[in-house]
Amino acid sequence: MLQDLEQAIRQDGDADAHRQAYNAAFDELGLNWHWDAVTFASLPAQGPERVRGYLEREHGHLLRAYDADFLVNAIEEAKSRCHAVMMRRRSGPPTHIGRAAAMPAQASA
Repeated sequence: MLQDLEQAIRQDGDADAHRQAYNAAFDELGLNWHWDAVTFASLPAQGPERVRGYLEREHGHLLRAYDADFLVNAIEEAKSRCHAVMMRRRSGPPTHIGRAAAMPAQASA
């Protein structure tokens, strides 16, 4: 059963991109969390409810200091930014230009 789950996870590249975006968001926000493919697939809901469920189940102590909606919204916003960057990198030209290429050519006198 676990092997079937892992195989299904590997085949779903879109889900993996979202999982990686969540991990990037956790890092950006200074949260020492990491979702591997099995953890991600085992979370019962999607989107904000996925984050809320994980937060309540695995890091409930944070809810004594922070409002759940605040944390969930911060994570979802960071995840959306990270996912957008990942998608641009996959589908288009590089998102950065080297310094020399970015500088306009100077006209010779």
